[in-house]
Amino acid sequence: MTLHSFHLAEVPHRVGARALLRPPGATTPGLDHVECLSLMRLGAPVVSPERLQLSRLAVFAQWRDEASLDRFLERDPLGRELAHGWHVRLEFLRRWSSIAALPDLPVRAGRWDRDEPVVAVTLARMRLPELPRFLHSGRPVERLVRDHPATTLAVAALRPPRTISTFSVWRTVHEMEEMVHGRSAVPEPARHAAAMAERERRDFHHEFATYRFRPLSEHGAWQGRTGIVPRPAAR
Repeated sequence: MTLHSFHLAEVPHRVGARALLRPPGATTPGLDHVECLSLMRLGAPVVSPERLQLSRLAVFAQWRDEASLDRFLERDPLGRELAHGWHVRLEFLRRWSSIAALPDLPVRAGRWDRDEPVVAVTLARMRLPELPRFLHSGRPVERLVRDHPATTLAVAALRPPRTISTFSVWRTVHEMEEMVHGRSAVPEPARHAAAMAERERRDFHHEFATYRFRPLSEHGAWQGRTGIVPRPAAR
């Protein structure tokens, strides 16, 4: 069964730079695709050291099976660095749009309960001339997701010059969907919906996709935190 994973790790600057320049490739057994990115702080000023943190690495990957991921974490030099951080293993459920690097994922692959935890990942290839518009529309959404009471973790990451990704863990599918549609009980709840309308008016990206996943298991700690993925509500 295809497995996805998302990793966060503190690494030496040289390891982070090498991962951005030379990510694992086809010679890594069982790896279908990987995105290596530097972490950003959601809502940080546009011109800020916190917009590109080489020592904080985010990795999103698709694997042919769980054994391939385990082998990578045990034997690969980058994998051993990531093993000291935090990661969550994911079951793919749904996508909106697609990117060329992940061509075989169906639109929908499973069913879910509205009260179960969910992970959302976005992946985009920017149109660089549209970057000012994107930042103008995107930074309010960053703050909305970062400060939302239903997120237990929300991060953004990039790989220059044009790949941007976001990752968020939500208490429930229902609360995530309420945010998307501007119905959350938070200040300025329509920020996400307004940004999507602006993207529809004139796209910021060459490619853009949103993916929904069921968290299967989490491993390690991130900045001293464990238990980042909420437990499903008892029935």
